Amino acid sequence: MFEAVELGQKLSKDNYKQVVPQLRVDLVNAQYELRQANFPVIILILGDDRHACNAVLNSLMEWMDARYIEAFYFGRPSQEEQQRPRFWRYWYVLPPQGKIGVFMGAWAASALAERVREEIDNAEFEQRCQHICRFEQALADDGALILKFWLHLPKAIHEQRRKKNSRNGWTDDRTWAVYESYDDAIRVGEQLVRLTSTAMAPWILVDSSNSRYRIVTVAQAILSALAARSQNGPAQERPVALPATVTLPNYQQTVLSTVDLSASIVWEDYRPQLDQYQAKLHKLTRKAFQAGLSTVLVFEGWDAAGKGGVIRRLTQAMDAEVYKVIPIGAPTDEEKAHHYLWRFWRHLHRAGKVLIFDRSWYGRVLVERVENFASEPEWQRSYSEINDFEEQLTGHGIILLKFWLHIDADEQLRRFQQRENTPYKKYKITEEDYRNRERWHDYEVAVSDMVTNTSTEFARWQLIPATDKRYARVQVIQTLCQALKQHLT
Repeated sequence: MFEAVELGQKLSKDNYKQVVPQLRVDLVNAQYELRQANFPVIILILGDDRHACNAVLNSLMEWMDARYIEAFYFGRPSQEEQQRPRFWRYWYVLPPQGKIGVFMGAWAASALAERVREEIDNAEFEQRCQHICRFEQALADDGALILKFWLHLPKAIHEQRRKKNSRNGWTDDRTWAVYESYDDAIRVGEQLVRLTSTAMAPWILVDSSNSRYRIVTVAQAILSALAARSQNGPAQERPVALPATVTLPNYQQTVLSTVDLSASIVWEDYRPQLDQYQAKLHKLTRKAFQAGLSTVLVFEGWDAAGKGGVIRRLTQAMDAEVYKVIPIGAPTDEEKAHHYLWRFWRHLHRAGKVLIFDRSWYGRVLVERVENFASEPEWQRSYSEINDFEEQLTGHGIILLKFWLHIDADEQLRRFQQRENTPYKKYKITEEDYRNRERWHDYEVAVSDMVTNTSTEFARWQLIPATDKRYARVQVIQTLCQALKQHLT
């Protein structure tokens, strides 16, 4: 594949001096126009010429306005990064709309290096490439402009530079290491480029033999891509086929119809069982904390279904240092400027914690779908994006439990009226709550589709009958205890 790169490309000093001044002006102007745009720019620089990658970055940072472009280097994961899923460190620093982020190697270099060092086999490498494609596709679908440059230098020129630098007394162990593993790096690099070059994020192969040629080529490619986006807008949204399991919203029966809402527990049994499971939960969460075993709990359900009560009974049983509750409301302006999953990636804790989401990323396929805050292609493709996100969590060893607390419309109305008549609960009820009741069937359809399409082998939904609040509390704590015990033994 790299043989197809047109080698020997040169740009004379005179031509370079003639081209660069206007090129720099155009790049800065494009940056200023980008500030008003509703998309970020993600530039990935990688290749078999480490020196050229650094040189290109240095020139870009010099030529452009440093306030609106940021560079990110990634070496081996730090101890903090190792305690979170692999892609967390990339999600954490993604640029917002209107800015440029330059990623040096990043997710692609990590996969390449681990394969060259034989830390992963070919099957694991191909799986990593699939994750890369899904990651980049999710960003591109959300509007990001992704530019990926592979800077290629033939082995013979590598050797010439090595000898010249050695004579001059200049050494760089990392550069020599690239040369020593050049053949393996090229073989794996070609496989990486082939597997991760997509229509939305293709690789641009650049001959890096001539320093003037390579920076001008990269800069012009960036400028051309920005101009094309400004003129043509983002690529058309991919048509998203409904999964075979989805039933169109004209049915009367849903997966929620299977929930036995009569399930209950008598008061005489409730207190002893609650005390029993809370005691177990305390011991198990301490043990998990010491072992570095993380847990993510997701709570969704109807308004007034009792999510807050369940969460309080959970936290009563745990030490404060072990857990954190994340209430999710409408996204902030900063969050709106990123992919919708960005804010959830950033919340992920270090190993050993219990992270409790009161509402979650499922807002994309529930309220945003029903209230038309997200377009149909956006919420349809989010099923696969969410599944990929959750697969990365569980693949990292995190326990992930998702609870839907279910009541019927009559029970909800009874609880609304009860809240209105209880002074310390009045704040919980708003006109919006009553308005949402008018869309009950639409939400029921959305919940059914959500459960059907995101109840996977690694993250199944737990449908909890919540007409009896006491029963729901015991069921949730018991389920969590079982999961912790299973993973700790």
